[in-house]
Amino acid sequence: MSINKEPNFGNGKICYIELPSRDVDESSSFYHAVFDWQVRKRGDGSTAFDDGVNEVSGTWRTDRKAYTEVGLLVHIMVDDINVTISKIIEHGGTIVRPVGMDAPEITAWFRDLSGNVLGLYQHRHV
Repeated sequence: MSINKEPNFGNGKICYIELPSRDVDESSSFYHAVFDWQVRKRGDGSTAFDDGVNEVSGTWRTDRKAYTEVGLLVHIMVDDINVTISKIIEHGGTIVRPVGMDAPEITAWFRDLSGNVLGLYQHRHV
């Protein structure tokens, strides 16, 4: 995926995510290794991230419970879902819903090291 020089701003854009974490260093390492999220320290010393295309930022929160039950489900777009699944497993995450369950969409669900369940989405190239 290409990286934008700066994010797009606009009314209604989803722009910030707070992910529960049992350990911020562990979570930041996982998301950087799997999705190439850029991890940074803020002026107050907290750890923040910017997604792989510099459109969404966020932080990890140790004061919240993991998002383990699917209600609202955030999907992360990936270039190759099978490569990403391998990275998730390699870095200690688990696949909780395999590819093919939302066909014809190319999706899967994974659990990160803190127990959060998120989705993967690969755009179908026509």
